[in-house]
Amino acid sequence: MKPLLIATEPIDYSIAFANGLAQHLAPTVIAPARHYRSLAGWFDPAVTLRLVDWPRTRSAANLAFLWRLLQMVRGERPDLVHLLSNTALWLNAAAPLWRSLPLVTTVHDVTVHPGDSETARLPDWPARLIARQSRDLVVHGASLKQAAAARFGKPERNVHVLQHPAIRRYTDLGAREGLQRSSPTSEFRVLMFGRIYAYKGLRTLVRAEALLANRLPRLRIVIAGRGDDPLQLRGEMGVPERYDVRRRFIDDREVAQLFLDADVVALPYDEASQSGVLHLAAAFGKPVVVTDVGELAATVEPNRIGLIVPPGRPDCFGEAIARLAEDRHLLETLGENARAWSEGPNAPATVGAAAAALYRQLTAL
Repeated sequence: MKPLLIATEPIDYSIAFANGLAQHLAPTVIAPARHYRSLAGWFDPAVTLRLVDWPRTRSAANLAFLWRLLQMVRGERPDLVHLLSNTALWLNAAAPLWRSLPLVTTVHDVTVHPGDSETARLPDWPARLIARQSRDLVVHGASLKQAAAARFGKPERNVHVLQHPAIRRYTDLGAREGLQRSSPTSEFRVLMFGRIYAYKGLRTLVRAEALLANRLPRLRIVIAGRGDDPLQLRGEMGVPERYDVRRRFIDDREVAQLFLDADVVALPYDEASQSGVLHLAAAFGKPVVVTDVGELAATVEPNRIGLIVPPGRPDCFGEAIARLAEDRHLLETLGENARAWSEGPNAPATVGAAAAALYRQLTAL
């Protein structure tokens, strides 16, 4: 069978998913050139990549683009179309014309996270509408399946769980360029990475660090990514000098180095669905400390890849960090588990096998 994937964002998820599927089927991926042209070499050779000049959301040129997109899809003659995100507004106009094909959409976040000002700039109705127009939805966990069915008015039989695959692009980059850990072994380095917004629980991490000021004198906190300014919380920091704040876009090589240098990856979220950062950390064999929100605990606990604490509890979060800093055997065991999980049950090829089976099921209906 021939699946057609339409990829906008998240970029790393789209690459990992397409590459995993390519181990079982030969997908075609249509993607915006401005996002993917420089990353084309990261796609598996079995993926047919069609880069298109995709207008920005507010451009009227989307009307002409949609006509070209419809012609491209018709020319590919796929058995199934899978939108790898439900956030591309203009695809709502194309969906009614694909009714002869099974249309599947991945919903990464059933609702917009509180304080996520980047996502909130777009109206919510297009994400809801494309989900409702799709025959089937894909989510990344059992609790999200129930939430998506309720929010988008779908029978649960039309909402399917596929794991977010491990993100291996940065480990491969590090190996290709011969990168090694560069941070001092005398430090215990905790990394918080990604888009840093209110719901990510930055204040929980900062208050946890303050509680550890005397207990872990070699602690180093690295906060890297776009979003809110962590230095607004300087007054709550225990030792501000042990923070390394990189509030900006992080290029690929630096991402790889950040994870190589980390001892633990922190996800102190107040609210979440799932997290691509967790799947990136696992690929580097890094244990995580996560809060029990969304699918995080359901992913971490059975695979023994980190420690889980209640959300909004800096004391518990700090204790978990200290436990890993003081127990090298536990730290290494969880890291080994994370790497094994990313190369086995969470490997892109494993997720791709599940996706291929789902596609065959849906096209047989």
